[in-house]
Amino acid sequence: MTKRTAAKHKIDRRMGENIWGRPKSPVNKREYGPGQHGQRRKGKLSDFGLQLRAKQKLKGYYGDLTEKQFRKTFNIAEKERGDTGEKLIGLLERRLDAVVYRAKFVPTIFAARQFVNHGHVMVNGKKVNIPSYSVKEGDVIEVRDKSKEMALIVEALALKERDVPEYIEVDFKKMIAKFKRVPELSDVPYPAIMEPNLVVEYYAKN
Repeated sequence: MTKRTAAKHKIDRRMGENIWGRPKSPVNKREYGPGQHGQRRKGKLSDFGLQLRAKQKLKGYYGDLTEKQFRKTFNIAEKERGDTGEKLIGLLERRLDAVVYRAKFVPTIFAARQFVNHGHVMVNGKKVNIPSYSVKEGDVIEVRDKSKEMALIVEALALKERDVPEYIEVDFKKMIAKFKRVPELSDVPYPAIMEPNLVVEYYAKN
């Protein structure tokens, strides 16, 4: 099992949810957490516990971001006008690795980060190897010519458990995606329920 697959499975089991909607998730067979104490009965979570869990789930969904990365994104969302939770989702969906994942160029968000890191992606004709790079409306994201035949891409295109959301336009023959607009929470195809409002509450108290 690769490191990124192990990480993905560990997060699912820790959350007790199939947060990416993948058929091979371990929680499809067992919903208890990892480790020798995973089968203990879980008590009712406090408000703090619910808020922390919401933050961990959202942070994990986008490739298990570090607390520093996630907090930085939240701080930017907090400074923008409008609902902070909605702004947070918009910023996370604007990450280049998230767009590459949404466009189905790769099978997982973990693979997306690695794919961008290794220089396989261009934005508006220029190579960008920073996964956290924030795309803008109208930006064109393209897989480099020498990378288009990679087995990883073939695997991703064959996946049936997720579709490309309508805020991203994709030409699979050319392996080009256009980021049409910043989505709202209701636009994002999360397989599990995400609660950014609880994340806002968490940071308001911590």
